[in-house]
Amino acid sequence: MKKEVYITQTNCITPLGFDVESNIEAIVRGDSGIQLHNDISLMPMPFYASIINDEKINSAFAKISTETKYSRLEKMMILALEPIIKNSGVELNSKTAFILSTTKGNVTALKNESEESFNNAHLDVLAKNISNFFMFKTQPIVVSNACVSGILAVSVAKRMIQSELYDNIFVVAGDEVSEFVLSGFNAFQAMSDLPCKPYSKNRTGVSLGEATAAVLVSVNLATAKIKIIGDSSINDANHISGPSRTGEGLFRSIQNALKEAQINSDKIDYISAHGTATPFNDEMEAIALNRLDLQNAPINSLKGFYGHTLGASGLLETIIAIESVNQNILFESKGFDEIGVSETVNVIEKNKEATIEYFLKTASGFGGCNTAVVFEKVK
Repeated sequence: MKKEVYITQTNCITPLGFDVESNIEAIVRGDSGIQLHNDISLMPMPFYASIINDEKINSAFAKISTETKYSRLEKMMILALEPIIKNSGVELNSKTAFILSTTKGNVTALKNESEESFNNAHLDVLAKNISNFFMFKTQPIVVSNACVSGILAVSVAKRMIQSELYDNIFVVAGDEVSEFVLSGFNAFQAMSDLPCKPYSKNRTGVSLGEATAAVLVSVNLATAKIKIIGDSSINDANHISGPSRTGEGLFRSIQNALKEAQINSDKIDYISAHGTATPFNDEMEAIALNRLDLQNAPINSLKGFYGHTLGASGLLETIIAIESVNQNILFESKGFDEIGVSETVNVIEKNKEATIEYFLKTASGFGGCNTAVVFEKVK
């Protein structure tokens, strides 16, 4: 019999707050981190994005370390991890692993033309820097698979624990808004000229954002916040940046995750979806969900609060979804107005009370990757 696996600790660093509680309070109020920015060092024209104030990062980091060698992203990741490592009491021994999840990592280091900067842009160096700060005894593991990275890292952690390699795995996911990321999405003509509106008729694309999120995946039931009961990742091999128009990869990922969880689709009480607000992503998701008879399950995208935080998004949104389950509340899909996909989906238009036993987290990304994870409330 496979080991039961749980998420036992959570934390996040976002423009809405530097812990889970402040983020939930902001979401309940309807606050969004997406603001209009006029920063020519990032983009020549004004743009909407969700960006964390540098002074807040540096001030918070100064409270836990006097080191000055860490990059902005490294500080954000350390800030996300530090309280959960401290609060968990888990010994960082050979049975405790560390997974770092990101899409772009320290890509901003490449702005400086030096061998040291080039070296710092490597993802393994980023992972080692974070690992060494906390003095993990095991070799750090990097999960980098476009925008499914954050939730895929949870799948990887679950499987490693069930393979009896580890008892505890700390996972951190993060990305930051950079000139490289902004110019890339702008080149795809995928950026919205207003705050994003997932699943809406007049959606015009993504708003980008930045965040770090951290969880402890563990066998410890005593401190469990949620149980991980099924997962799957499928690549639709459709296009480098466009998803399968039939949602094939997402459809199969969800189908497999439900099969492992041993529940039918009608048991899903809530879906925390990817919902980037691009024309093709939202349409593909609606098609995939209908193919699985999930069109009536309440669904939201948190991109209206955070923007698309790339490799952090799947983990950050899972953390918020865990609070939904344990606080018995469904959060609004901010920015949604009039349905704009061809198939019916039950978008949450305002915060409401609900009893949630099972929820589904999905994510999709460039290169055709799709990940689905099913969670169960801890009884």
